[in-house]
Amino acid sequence: MNQFYKNLALWVIIAFILLALFSMINQPVEAPQKIYSEFLDMIEKGEVKEVKIQGDKVVGEDDKGKIFETVILKEDIELMKLLREKGVRTVVVPPETTTWYTNAFISWFPLILLVGIWIFFMRQMQSGGGKALSFGKSKARLVGDKKNQTTFKDVAGADEAKEELHEIIEFLKEPQKFSKLGGKIPKGVLLIGPPGTGKTLLARAIAGEASVPFFSISGSDFVEMFVGVGASRVRDLFDQGKKNSPCIIFIDEIDAVGRHRGAGLGGGHDEREQTLNQLLVEMDGFENNEGVILIAATNRPDVLDPALLRPGRFDRQVVVSRPDIKGREGILKVHTSQVPLDDNVKLKVIARGTPGFTGADLANLVNEAALLAARTEKKMVTMIDFENAKDKVLMGVERRSMVITEKEKRSTAYHEAGHALVAYLLPGTDPLHKVTIIPRGQALGVTMQLPEDDKHTYPKQYLTNNLAIMMGGRVAEEICLGEMTTGAGNDIERATETARKMVCEWGMSEKMGPLTYGTKEEQIFLGRDFNTQKNFSDETAKLIDLEVKALVMGGYNTAMDLLTTNRESLEKLFQGLLEHETLDLKEISEIIDGKPPESGDDETPKEEPSEEALLAQKEKKSKKKSGSLDDPDGLLGGSGMPDPSPA
Repeated sequence: MNQFYKNLALWVIIAFILLALFSMINQPVEAPQKIYSEFLDMIEKGEVKEVKIQGDKVVGEDDKGKIFETVILKEDIELMKLLREKGVRTVVVPPETTTWYTNAFISWFPLILLVGIWIFFMRQMQSGGGKALSFGKSKARLVGDKKNQTTFKDVAGADEAKEELHEIIEFLKEPQKFSKLGGKIPKGVLLIGPPGTGKTLLARAIAGEASVPFFSISGSDFVEMFVGVGASRVRDLFDQGKKNSPCIIFIDEIDAVGRHRGAGLGGGHDEREQTLNQLLVEMDGFENNEGVILIAATNRPDVLDPALLRPGRFDRQVVVSRPDIKGREGILKVHTSQVPLDDNVKLKVIARGTPGFTGADLANLVNEAALLAARTEKKMVTMIDFENAKDKVLMGVERRSMVITEKEKRSTAYHEAGHALVAYLLPGTDPLHKVTIIPRGQALGVTMQLPEDDKHTYPKQYLTNNLAIMMGGRVAEEICLGEMTTGAGNDIERATETARKMVCEWGMSEKMGPLTYGTKEEQIFLGRDFNTQKNFSDETAKLIDLEVKALVMGGYNTAMDLLTTNRESLEKLFQGLLEHETLDLKEISEIIDGKPPESGDDETPKEEPSEEALLAQKEKKSKKKSGSLDDPDGLLGGSGMPDPSPA
């Protein structure tokens, strides 16, 4: 209400200013003045048609339509007689009367206006909520919208995290349940996980479930260009929390303010450090903050200061990881609850075909499927829409309008056929999902593999066979076209990177042994992984290069043996790609077996169960055993989705 009256007073002042300006602008134009004797002469000559008398002021109109004005003596009887004799139309108006308060307002209004403006700016420069110059006040928002609340029912795929956070809500609702056994409420909970796994969604669910005040703020809201503002905002934030205790404070992306100290680039007084120091003191310092629970979220826990992570500040670190197949199915059920689905849609099949997808990826998949269905004016979303949406998300958007010469199309078809055939013939690899020579994203063609289940570690044989799959495209070009193209550039880059990690990071080289070569220089302020420091001799560097080359060439030779031995199957796949442009696992198997592939235009997509039967056939046709992975580094520490092999 106090803010309302302040705003009302401001608008009243603005209204008065506008009225004053309006009255000044709209004042009537003054008529030219006439001397009284001239006015009488005009009446005698009959040149005056009409006069308007108001007190001692006379406004008249002559026979030519011109307006004039003059001043007469009050109660001039002779003038009135003269006007009557000459037949001049006379209008008498009572004189204007102004009250004393009107005169006072007109006299004092400019001074009152100046004083009011001065008071307004003086109050703005003082500390207070929401003022233009109040930099030191917290920007935390109190979440209290009851209409669009998120609850734990809207969160799926993170059961362990929900259980940890649900316990905090129970503690706030029934503290005696835990305190009678000597338990104390956690002071802080840190949500850790890759982007898109639902950390902020969990925080919104806590706000919807908890019956206590919930303050939300971003880590970047603390730091401004002015020194000391961040620490002041931290103090104000916790002051608000103490006034509303018990309450929950949520800081999103806390790594913006909680990075390692000592990483400043310009001097001893780093604004981020001062903000972090104040945050450390408020969380567990000399004063006690009972009843204020801090929940924070980050996807970069490695850059946070150790003092921030210790028990007593963040007592719990809840990992919100990528969901497994059961979690993905639950997430799909949540996101498809408002989407009309056809009877042939099987969420379990979709969940099995999307390993490594986060909650945000699955939400995007459902949205893309709905948009594809709406584009073709369907009333319900079908399974084929989900398959097309998955291909779009994994492999990129089709670029059918891209002009490709016949020679480039043949080169791309041989390249992708080489990838696909090596992946098909090597047992124990991730099953082929689809191979296409339609340009998608930045690639002229794509060979897509999807793992059968979620993988967290990868054996050496799995990685070495993946090198063979990466080399399959280049080898096919050499065998069938007798030349090399730039299409294998990305394959060679990824194969070299994988082989170097096998030697330098994962200790998978027999000659080099189980050692790590090269230490990453941790430039915390610049994101830590900035460059690698060489901590080995030049002789060792030569051995590393030889081992990396040996691993890559081993994959190259494996691909060469397989494609040379199965040249006929390679040509069949090449012809199938030229004819159909896109092939899935079932169609690839039929082509290799000499059967014409069935048309893929029906609404019933090929499901994974058919792939399981094909895997048994694949193992019988190969004499070598190994595994495959499209992007081992991406799956172990990156996006979590298989990286397609572009041409």
